[in-house]
Amino acid sequence: MKKIKNLSESDFLKWVVGAFSAAFLIAAFLVPDRADMLSGLGRILSQPCKIPGNCFAIGGYAGTLLNMGLVGFLCLGLYVVFGAEMNAVATLACLLTIGFGSWGINILNVWPTILGAMLYCAVKKQPLKGSVTAMLFTTGIAPLISDLLVRYPGAEVVGFNLLGGILAVVVGLFIGFLVPAGLSHSPTVHKGFDLYSAALPVGMIAFMTQAMLFKTLGVALPSALPGETLQIASRMLANVFCITVYGIAIAVALLMGCTPKKYWDFISSGKRVASVSGTLGTDVFLMNFGVFGLFILGYYNLVGASFNGVTFGVMFCMLATCNSGSHPLNTWPMLAGYIIGAFVCEKLAGPVGGTYANFIASQSILVGACYSNGLSPVVDKYGWGLGIVFGLAHFLLVTSVPNMHGGFCLYNGGFTAALICLLFMPTVENLLPSKEERAAKKLAK
Repeated sequence: MKKIKNLSESDFLKWVVGAFSAAFLIAAFLVPDRADMLSGLGRILSQPCKIPGNCFAIGGYAGTLLNMGLVGFLCLGLYVVFGAEMNAVATLACLLTIGFGSWGINILNVWPTILGAMLYCAVKKQPLKGSVTAMLFTTGIAPLISDLLVRYPGAEVVGFNLLGGILAVVVGLFIGFLVPAGLSHSPTVHKGFDLYSAALPVGMIAFMTQAMLFKTLGVALPSALPGETLQIASRMLANVFCITVYGIAIAVALLMGCTPKKYWDFISSGKRVASVSGTLGTDVFLMNFGVFGLFILGYYNLVGASFNGVTFGVMFCMLATCNSGSHPLNTWPMLAGYIIGAFVCEKLAGPVGGTYANFIASQSILVGACYSNGLSPVVDKYGWGLGIVFGLAHFLLVTSVPNMHGGFCLYNGGFTAALICLLFMPTVENLLPSKEERAAKKLAK
């Protein structure tokens, strides 16, 4: 344990990503349908994965877990091969990409955009090791690559073909080339209040490319998988896997020296911590990984979630921000905003003649709620009240945003958070005092 504690931040984070990825591979060999693991993976690679797509229904549980594990080792491999350092943002990129392994990303559809980011590095004449994180963020548009590979421009799957392969590579290179530069400009738009910063450039590029490939040419947008496929789910698989992984993480963090008091001091301080592992230590990060993970799982069970591939994977997408400052105490306000929004809109839908479908346990709302935690810097600076308001705003917008990108952007919830920041943060900064300013004013009295 002493050797683990003495690892550098980068090496420790690589160890965590490797162990996390291995957990999915081990689980793939333990689930009942393990005999169909490889055939299930083959189906995942050869079918569209436009959101919402449930890999549990496409490739089974073993095939999905295998894909998630392989995607995780692919992420880790890029950092190792190119000698790149891992930090909080890299942790976010890796865990986010792994989470999408059950509903949009596979070990095939990530390569065209990754190669596009490499092309950007070649043109800029900069080393690849500095852009590995950007490479991973480009995969947020992977569902479009799969669509181009197996069915564009029609709605029916025709399988892999030469034209589809060429189109996927060309479009992927184009997208991957654009994303790295966009990443550097994104924080100036949301002003650092959206932890899913990559969602803005990826979402805008998805909007542009789907318009060019579909709307402008008069090509109908293909549909996602039939709604009944979303019923393929396993509460037991999700709970056993998550409790085991998070429990081990908490145990190791305790052995590394992260006491409950040390962790409580972190989450109760109310201060913004952009890098938990870099600022407070790898033991505190690992503790937050476990505790925050159990918090997310507990919320799912509390609201009665259906644990299909989408909702299973998005839990890890939410967990991705655990090293960027998110924790239970600065994310509950947005979840509360979602709960309030769900009940209020349900009451209002009837009088206005609406057909209400956005119940708190519905899949689209659960996915949106998990992404609303990207707004946790708002809570850190302005308090839980504004967090609830922003959570409510996120609830109201998140199901409409896919109309912009055609369902091809996996970062839909993060994109929604960026739009909320763009809409409201200028007014907030002009009118509302921060927690520190309120405290100083109170002290002055």
